[in-house]
Formats: sequence, C-alpha cells, structure tokens
Amino acid sequence: MGRDDGAGGNDAYGRKAFKRSKAHFADRITADGRDGWPVEAGRYRLVVSRACPWASRALVSRRLLGLEDALSLAVADPVQDDRSWRFTLDPDGRDPVLGIRYLSEAYDRREADYPGGVSVPAIVDVPSGKLVTNDYQRITLDFATEWTELHRDGAPDLYPAARRDEIDSMTEDVFQDVNNGVYRAGFATGQEEYEAACTALFRRLELLARRLEKQRYLVGDTITEADVRLFTTLVRFDAVYHGHFKCNRWKLTENRVLWAYARDLYQTPGFGDTVDFDHIKQHYYRVHTGINPTGIVPLGPDLSGWTTPHHREELGGRPFGDGTAPGPVPAGEEVPARGRP
Repeated sequence: MGRDDGAGGNDAYGRKAFKRSKAHFADRITADGRDGWPVEAGRYRLVVSRACPWASRALVSRRLLGLEDALSLAVADPVQDDRSWRFTLDPDGRDPVLGIRYLSEAYDRREADYPGGVSVPAIVDVPSGKLVTNDYQRITLDFATEWTELHRDGAPDLYPAARRDEIDSMTEDVFQDVNNGVYRAGFATGQEEYEAACTALFRRLELLARRLEKQRYLVGDTITEADVRLFTTLVRFDAVYHGHFKCNRWKLTENRVLWAYARDLYQTPGFGDTVDFDHIKQHYYRVHTGINPTGIVPLGPDLSGWTTPHHREELGGRPFGDGTAPGPVPAGEEVPARGRP
C-alpha cells in the first residue's frame, strides 16, 4: 500500500485509468531458501499498516497460522508523510527491532535509489536490515505453504492442494472486481471509467452473495485464502469505500448475505482482532488528499453491528478444518479500544 493508491506505490490521480503496480521486490522466503531467503524463526520482520487491505491479509494469515513467535511485527503510522510509511507509533519514532524511522530505509538498503514507491506489506531481513519482499500477492500463499514447519499446532490449511485451482480462480475474480475494483472506482478521473468499475464491483458482490447464501465460506467448508482476501475489502467497505471511493450503490450492511458473512469472519479469532477501524479511517481520509482535500475524518459509520449475531453457523462448515482457533492476541499487538466496535 503506497502513499496515494493503497498498494504498489506509484499510481497517481492524473492518469486516465487506475493501474496497480506490481511488486518490484518479488523474492520469496521458502523452506529450501532457493531465492536466498530460507524460512527461519526470528530472522524476519513483517511491516504492515493496519489501514491497508493488502497488509491486512498478511496480518490475518500470520494470526491464523500461529506465526507470531516466528515472525515479528512492526506496525506503521496510518498517516504517511512525504517519505511514506513511518514508525511514529514507536518510542522515539523508531522501529525497536530494525532501528529505522522509515520503511524506505530498508528499501534503500536493498536497492539504492529505487525509483518506485514504498509499500506494505513488506518483509525485512533483520540481520541486514534489507527489504526481502513487498509481493503482497505472494506473501500469504508462502505463509501457508512454505512456512509450515513454523505453523502452530492446529493451524488451518488456508491453501489446500486439492482446492488451489478453485481458490486461484476465485481470488483472481475478487481481485479484479472487488479488491482492486474499489480503487479503480475511487481513483477514477472520468465518469465512464468510474461507472465501469463501480458496475463491475457490485455485479461481482451480487454474484458472491448468491454463492454465499448457500455455503458458509467461498471455497469448500473451511476458511481459505479466498476468504481472507475478500474479508479485508468487505471490512473496509462501509467505513471508507462506500463514501470515500463512491462505491455507494448500497452499503455492506444493506446486503443480508455479505453482511452476515463479513460479521462471521470478523468474529472468528484471527480476523477481527487484527482490524483497526481508526487506522483505516485516518489513513484513507487524511492521506488521499486528491479525493478528500479537507482531510476531515467522518465520525461514522456506527460499528456496533460487527459484534451482533450472524447465524452463519446454521450453514455448517468447519472454520479451521481439522485444526483449532488461534490463541489470544500476543501482548503488545492488541488493537486499541478506539479502533474496535
């Protein structure tokens, strides 16, 4: 998530059509270390913003799989300055592990004078202080498949081999029309461009609602990567996308199926306990000055509904498959009260 566009780094308001940047640093951390970065407990640090939907995927996956002890966490200030993501939430404005004030310092150690934007999620090699990867599409898949020796006992299989083709197809549709679709609508600079993106978004949401009316999760009867990726957009929908990005044909709370599905996931350990609504609103409304030049952050919407009964358990399903729910949020990683319903 970059300063202007929510991911990737460089897309600006003046372009005719919004186009998301691909990750420039696409090295992978793998069990066999084939890219030079072996999976190793304590070696790497995950840098996120709780405002960012792409970083939120990594937060949810890390919690569900129980990687908290193996992969430490740095949370950036939701409001960036001209040097992008900064660690002003930490004492003295420095990340206590990496010793840096800005995530860009880890980028610079990896590639001097890198011309692109500074984005999250990012994984940094602690010994060298260098960025390893900002490949938001790949990071969570590798958490699920390459970090298995460090998973907690009872960790769910978020990317089961027998379902990968179906998950991949689902996540591609969701990415194009929903995850990225809200940005294409929000950063549109022409009426036709906006209407096309908004129409595709709500068409896809309606298709997803029809699918989820009869089954609890998107693929199979357990939570998978597909649910993680859809959730991080849905949880931001009414708070920022409906108004700020003009995705306002209807609110999430007005769609019976999707609202219940989103509440079901929010109330599942590993999902809602990573969400900070205050960070989300502060970032979108204060950083996207091309859309909201006053920087005023709205008081609403009412968030109390997120903790109300959803009744999705009546559809069956096994949230964690043959596994178990993750344990309590580690000390120091709790979302502050102002960010919760």
